[in-house]
Amino acid sequence: LRVPSEVSLLPPQVQLKNYKSENEALRLGQAANLATVRQNADAALQSLLTVITNSRASIRQLVSGAESLQLVADLLTSIDRISEVSQDGQ
Repeated sequence: LRVPSEVSLLPPQVQLKNYKSENEALRLGQAANLATVRQNADAALQSLLTVITNSRASIRQLVSGAESLQLVADLLTSIDRISEVSQDGQ
């Protein structure tokens, strides 16, 4: 580790104070970064929960539509059977 020449000229107490100030600034920066990460994670979570809710609604609509189509298919099958019985009965 190479120490700049101007730092070595400072008294040890001043160097220590400077290092403590720099250390505190780094800590504050880390805290700010952590807050940003938490905020981004919360936003991502909210977006994910919205996607899940919308997906569930879409799945319910899809199932409902499939059930309706099944009813139509059953009705058409019944009509086909009725027409066969009618033709056989004539």
